[in-house]
Amino acid sequence: MTPPSDSGKEALPGELLPAKLPSPNTKRWTARRKAEVLIAVSDGRLPREEACRRYQLSEEELLAWEAAFKTYGNPGLFAYALHSSQLRHRLAATPDHIEADEGGTQQR
Repeated sequence: MTPPSDSGKEALPGELLPAKLPSPNTKRWTARRKAEVLIAVSDGRLPREEACRRYQLSEEELLAWEAAFKTYGNPGLFAYALHSSQLRHRLAATPDHIEADEGGTQQR
């Protein structure tokens, strides 16, 4: 008997769907793979510390991905964009964290 397919299956809160995440052995980070990790971290399926451990990322690297995505969207996650001196300069001027206030809106 074959196991049921994950297609169409809704994730429960806190449930990790490995098929939706890059392999822990990923060596080549495409913008899409970075976005998959960032989405899993932001929606709570993958704790930040676990993402860093699983993918051998530093906290600073994960923060750089988040800042690039917040500032430029998906194009900010391309490797060439992260190496651009102009982009690095702009990212250095952005706050590391955006916190939600009690009403759930984001503020800097």
